[in-house]
Parts: sequence; C-alpha cells; structure tokens
Amino acid sequence: MLRDKSEATSLSSRRGTRHIWLRTTLRYSQKEALASSAMTATSDNFFNAFAIFIQASMSQLGLLTGFPQLFGALMQFLSLGISRFFSRKAIIVFGATLQATGLLTMSLLSIWRPDNAVWLFILLAMLHHGLLNLVQPHWRAWMGNIVPPRRRGKFFASRSRITMLASLAVFVIGGGLLTISNKLELAWLGFSLLFLIAAVGRFSSAWLLWKMHDPQVQVTQRMPGNTWLKLREAWQEPVFKQYSLLVATMQSMVAISAPFFAVYMLNDLQFTYIEFVLSGVASIATQFITLKFWGKFSDKFGNRLVMVLTCSMIPFVPLLWLFSGDFTYILIIQAISGLWWSGFTLSTANYLYDIRPHQADFATYAAMQAGLSAALVFIGSIIGGVIASYALPFAKSSGLDNLLSHTIFVVFLASSIGRLCVVAYFIPRLQEPTIRQRPKMLDLVLRVSRFNAISGVNFDWLTVTKKRKK
Repeated sequence: MLRDKSEATSLSSRRGTRHIWLRTTLRYSQKEALASSAMTATSDNFFNAFAIFIQASMSQLGLLTGFPQLFGALMQFLSLGISRFFSRKAIIVFGATLQATGLLTMSLLSIWRPDNAVWLFILLAMLHHGLLNLVQPHWRAWMGNIVPPRRRGKFFASRSRITMLASLAVFVIGGGLLTISNKLELAWLGFSLLFLIAAVGRFSSAWLLWKMHDPQVQVTQRMPGNTWLKLREAWQEPVFKQYSLLVATMQSMVAISAPFFAVYMLNDLQFTYIEFVLSGVASIATQFITLKFWGKFSDKFGNRLVMVLTCSMIPFVPLLWLFSGDFTYILIIQAISGLWWSGFTLSTANYLYDIRPHQADFATYAAMQAGLSAALVFIGSIIGGVIASYALPFAKSSGLDNLLSHTIFVVFLASSIGRLCVVAYFIPRLQEPTIRQRPKMLDLVLRVSRFNAISGVNFDWLTVTKKRKK
C-alpha cells in the first residue's frame, strides 16, 4: 500500500515537473519566434539590395543566389552526421549564435567596405544559409518531440503568425530606414543598422533557445550508411524522381532571373528602398491570403491539378515586367505572382506527402528534393549571371535592343523560356498519385521558415495532426 502510494506520488510529481518545464519552454519558443523574425525578414530580402549597394557585378549577384543555396543543402545533410556526436540543443544554440555573429560581421562590413567586400559578403551569406539548414532539422525534431499532438496545430499556427507579422514589420521598417539613410547619403549606415538589428534578434533567439528545455539529453546514435541507403532508394522511385526534377528544374529556371529583379527596381526604375520593400510585401501578403483558397481547392480537385495550373502560369510572370515600370503596375504583377506561387508551394508540398511510400521517412524524401533543388538553383543562378553579363551585346546583335529597353529583360526572357520548357516536358509526365487517407490542408502543421518576394514562401512541414472533435 505504502509502495503504491509512493509510486503514485512520484508519478504525479514527474507529471507536475513536466507540465512546468513544458509550459515555460513553449512560452520561450513563442518569444524566440519574435526575436528571430528580424533575421527572417533580412536574410532573403535585403541581401541582394546590399550586394547592389556595394557594386556587385551581374555574375556576382548570380553567385550570391547560387552558392548559399548549394552550401545550405550540403549542411542539411551534414546535420544528420553531427547528431551522432552532439545533442540537438547544443547544435541549435551553437548554430544560432554563430549565425548572429555572421550578421554582426555583415553590419561591420557595410561600414568597412573593403575592395573585396562583395566576395566577403558572399562567404557570409553562405555561412548564414548553411547554419540555417544545419539548425532546421534538429529544431523540427525538438519541437515535434515536446509539443503535445493535441496542441501542435494551435501552437505552430500562433508561432507562424508571430513570425510573419514581426518579419513583415521589420521588412517595412527596414525599407523606410534604408530610404531615409539613402536620402541623407548614408545608405551604408542604414544597412549597418539593419544587419545589427538582425544580429541582436538572433543573439536573443540563441539565448532563449538555450533557456528552453530539451528532454533528450543523450546524443542520438545513427548510422550514416542508412541515410544514404534511404536516399538512394527514394531516387529509384520513378514518380518521386519526376516530381523532384519538375520542382528542382522550375526553381533553377526561376534562379536565372531572381537576383535581377532587385537590380531592375533599384537601378533601372530608380525605386526607393521603401518602394522596393512594398513591392515585395504585395507578393508575400498575396501568398498568405490565397494559401487557404489553394488548400481547399487542392483538397477538392487534387494537387496535380493545382500544380498544372500554377506551373502553366508561372512562366509568364517575368514577361509581365516587360510592359511597364510604373510602381502601381509592379505592385499588381507582384500580387499576381504571389497568387501562383502560393498554389505552387502548397501543392508541391502536399504532392510530396502523397507520393512517398506509406510509413516511409518523410524527412528523407524532403531532404532529397531540397538537395536536388539547391544544386539546380546553383546552376540556374550561374547561367543567369552569365546571361546578364552579356545581355547588352546579345540585344544589339539580335536586333532586340529597341524592344528590350532594359538589358535585364534578356534575363527575364531567358527565365520565361526556361520555365516554359520545364512545363512542356514534365507536366505531361506528372502522374496523379493514389491519394492515401490524408488530412485536410488545415490539419497539416507547418512553420514559415523563410519568405521571398520573388520565389515564394518556404515552409517546414513538421507533422500531421487530427482535428479535435467539437
């Protein structure tokens, strides 16, 4: 009797202790989302603008897009290996701290601006994206482990709202800060303050992550060979291979032109930084507004149809930029772009969930697709840089210099033609998967990891939950 009573008391004590650390950790996690938003708003949306300010060449802008993506994919695979030696919390806190240090170095670089500033910035951008991809798999595992299934939907929905609202606020404030500093001929100071704010946010994020509790204190032992075996098996599946090549080649064609929209707006159209930011907000806001519509549409008609519709329209987006440079017109085409990218991002993520074999490791398939996309984005960005460097001679020799009032238009045309080729080849080969019993869009727990005004919002798909019965 006494023993049973003692065991019951011990169990109740453990439950009480778990409730305390869980509540505290989830509260810290929401604060961490707010702190890291400064970095989220900066990393994908002001890097190109800063590179233009420090006079990066067209080919260097291509490298700024390609190298960080490729290095990030390699670091994602590396993260699976180092988990054999370090705890996931240690990896996350160290990665976040080092990332904040990199942002602080960017702030100093904008003041210092040596002759090789562009190459140093490309290296820092590689470090930034590499650490982001190193941390993400372990963060997903950590949060998926501690957040109770019945609370995941509400928790991550709340966290995503905090991230997006705070990131958009920093994005707009950053545009205003750069506009004012540029008018005072102190643009370097504006960029320095912007990167400093991002660094402070990430340092705060690292501190909050350190204060959070992780019940898994032991290092997870994994065999690297098993990971590569899973990747090889995944690649041997024809439906998954066609899907991966479609997504990766489409992103590669997008990378041809993606870095140069900022060049066109800031240099050719002479947009202020706040106008540049607002054009990005038009795309990002549209993506989130239409996400629910595409979710319901895909639930009713299937993800393949959404992929066909959006893939058929995305190739024409760069062509719309050829007709006018009016600010209002740019806002409209950015909103149109956001509509199609929202559907493409959601449908491709859902499609991957549908085609993976039942009970298979979803992370393995996602990592394979992300790695392939990063490699082809690297190739596309290099091609875009070369085309942009030789755009003017090409326009003159082909007699298109009167039609193409801006040499950047050659890059936009090349990107559109490449996207059309991808659609023409892969869409007829895209199979309608046998839909397993899967949850509706709102039951999928997702986290906004990054957003970009040109190529869409990036999600981390964390887990699947069941709707609670009312």
